[in-house]
Amino acid sequence: MAEIVWYPGHMAKAKRLIKEALPNIDMVIELLDARAPISSANPDFKSLFGNKPRLTLLTKCTLADPNQTKRFENLLKSEGREVIAIDCKTGQGVKNIQNAIRSLMREKLERDAARGIKRPIRAMVAGITNVGKSTLINTISGTKKAVAQDRPGVTRHNSRISIPSLGLELTDTPGILWHKFDSELVGIKLACLGSIRDEILDTLNLSCRLIGLIREDYSECLVGRFGIEIEEEDSDYDIFLKIGRKRGFLRSGGVVDEDRAASVILDEFRAGKIGRITLDR
Repeated sequence: MAEIVWYPGHMAKAKRLIKEALPNIDMVIELLDARAPISSANPDFKSLFGNKPRLTLLTKCTLADPNQTKRFENLLKSEGREVIAIDCKTGQGVKNIQNAIRSLMREKLERDAARGIKRPIRAMVAGITNVGKSTLINTISGTKKAVAQDRPGVTRHNSRISIPSLGLELTDTPGILWHKFDSELVGIKLACLGSIRDEILDTLNLSCRLIGLIREDYSECLVGRFGIEIEEEDSDYDIFLKIGRKRGFLRSGGVVDEDRAASVILDEFRAGKIGRITLDR
């Protein structure tokens, strides 16, 4: 599969807007996809955010392998980071966010109280494309102020959402990928998660790569979801064809409709229908 590079002009602009907003921000809420916490961590953020207090949220955790999520939580905590696994659709972990924010901002809150100052904690919500930033903001605020859609590149500008009841002011930022992936596999995983637009991808090859990733540790999920048998000698494309035939995605002459099969495999993985799967190790 050809190297995946996706860094359109609006991402360079988004990075500049984030830099300009940072002096007025108290802390950063960084979102990582629980299905790929390493691959979905933008390496530019370390230098971009510097010493700003940072809360790390592992989003969409009910779609990920719970054992792997716990391992990644422990790994990140061992690095001194405040980490919570959350899922905005089910509400898991969301109630812990406010206490974690106040814990990280304790010194600032105490200083403000001593001076008689009462102002909200200003937090920037940041992460790669399609990791759930706008959905998180809507969940916390109980509103639909942030535009949230299940596709990358919807948010193009910084926007501020005030939540007086929680003493918070959140800045929603565009999702940012970095300029070039160090590893082709990182690009593959992010594309599988839906963080790169399908329109610029070869979805047949991508779905076969996804099958290869899943069969390494979760072959039973492929067997259970699609009702197929997997032989040791099967290539990833062989398994792809078995899925297409089992689902009846056939053109005239019994040829598998590759576009339709690829689309369904990717969609069902992203929706968690194949199983709770973590791509990173």
